[in-house]
Amino acid sequence: MKELKFNKILLQAVKIAIGSSLAIYIAEFFHLDFPTSAGSIALLTIVTTKWETVRLSFFRIITFVVTAVLALLLFQNAPIVWVVYGIFIFILVMMCESLGWQSAISVNALIGTHFLTEKDFSLAFIKNEFMLVLIGITIAILFNLFHLNRTHESKIIESMRYTENRLQMILGELAAYLSDRPMERNVWDDIIELEGQLGDFVKMAFDYQENTFHSHPGYYIDYFEMRTKQCNVLHNLHYEMKQIRKIPTQSKVIAEYIIYMMDYVIEINLPTEQLGRLEEIFEEMKHEPLPQSRQEFESRAMLYHILMDLEEFLVFKKRFAESMNEEQKKRYWGGTDKDEKKTGKDSLQNTKKLV
Repeated sequence: MKELKFNKILLQAVKIAIGSSLAIYIAEFFHLDFPTSAGSIALLTIVTTKWETVRLSFFRIITFVVTAVLALLLFQNAPIVWVVYGIFIFILVMMCESLGWQSAISVNALIGTHFLTEKDFSLAFIKNEFMLVLIGITIAILFNLFHLNRTHESKIIESMRYTENRLQMILGELAAYLSDRPMERNVWDDIIELEGQLGDFVKMAFDYQENTFHSHPGYYIDYFEMRTKQCNVLHNLHYEMKQIRKIPTQSKVIAEYIIYMMDYVIEINLPTEQLGRLEEIFEEMKHEPLPQSRQEFESRAMLYHILMDLEEFLVFKKRFAESMNEEQKKRYWGGTDKDEKKTGKDSLQNTKKLV
């Protein structure tokens, strides 16, 4: 994560430096007034993501027209410069905020100062200002085509494998607790740590989605959000386990089920079979002898809640798998060779039954 972050910062700094300089050079080459403004516009646009750059460029072209009209109406016979400029900014901000185009404010405010300073509203000057905007956003679009998407995706996949391993480890510790065995780790700390890391993974996946033109990268965001929900379930499950004063005999069956379920906490698995086996345990518990004491009743009730939590854990994965479109299924769950390469599992893992 730290290496990826550093590389992204380094690439961004290089793109901004070269892109801004190149924009100024092009503006000077065409003998435009205020050529340094082209560099500023390029800078303000490059700092956004690839998709945001495209959207922002469109907004800036549209709002440029409004800026030019406002400047013509307000600045042509401005008696008090600072008052008129304040009115100009007020109208500009209100318009951009209402349309959700906040990022377009800075560039248009800059263009507005040019009109205010020169008080030139000729077609040639308007063309000059439009060329500054056009050069800046064109350079930004071209430079934002360069991203560390391949490295970024590799880090995302690595984080997916890490998340699965951590969830399996936490489930193993919870199974040990239900088996009345000493716990080797602080499960509470492990769950809290993973919840925080999943927040970072969601941001990383969102950043990847915004910097690629593929039509399916939302898969990674959905995946980590699904794992976040599962982690929250384990949070509740651990709390409920701690409420059991005396581990009942039925808990051994649930512990064995959790150990069985652990192996299927992988990316490519629709948990139909796991849900079916869980339903069998629900049925078996209905035929258990009634509890003979209040403590046994409370413990049995907690076990039932634990089973419901495990069911919710699996349902989140089931919904995620069923929500994929055909393109996502083909790309991410398509073939054995691709799956093996993506998951990094050994051949035994790849032969698991995927329902």
